[in-house]
Amino acid sequence: MATARPTLAAEPRDVTGKAVKKLRSAGRLPAVVYGHGVDSTNVTIDAHEFDQLRKHVGPNALIDLSVDGKKSDPVLIHDVQIHPVNRRPLHADLFLVRMTEELTVDVRLVATGESAAVVQLNGTLLHPTETVRIRALPDHLPQSIEYSVDSLVDFDAAVHVRDLTIPDDVTLLTDPDEIIAKVQAPRIEV
Repeated sequence: MATARPTLAAEPRDVTGKAVKKLRSAGRLPAVVYGHGVDSTNVTIDAHEFDQLRKHVGPNALIDLSVDGKKSDPVLIHDVQIHPVNRRPLHADLFLVRMTEELTVDVRLVATGESAAVVQLNGTLLHPTETVRIRALPDHLPQSIEYSVDSLVDFDAAVHVRDLTIPDDVTLLTDPDEIIAKVQAPRIEV
């Protein structure tokens, strides 16, 4: 895969605790970089740049992170704390990945097509499972997995995890019998 990964620049951070409020007001987002066998590093990143990056990449996208202008390392955005009112990021956890080590992540499921049970029988399409757990090398992580709901022609039909088309270089860890989509019959009002 020769596609260029998105990049993010970070600076080392000594400020911790409640004093990070000043960093946020200056447009910087406090973050921590961690991984297997490496010490955690406190950094800051440009809050606006991080927000724009999150809008354009998926949850399992690799990002090249350069700390203090040094060589870039691949990271995944592992967790982002969000302010409950203004919905702005407060803190980010960046997981430093080894390109030769498989990762276990949840991948979003995306329904495609049209269900006859919804269109003709006025049913409601239900998605009891919205993600599946997979294991793959970092550069083979899918952003999402699509599946078709065309086979849902009546209220007895269901799409299971076993019906998904999974890439060859990805290992599916979710129970194959788990239902990912089905159609519920309409409620009859009395």
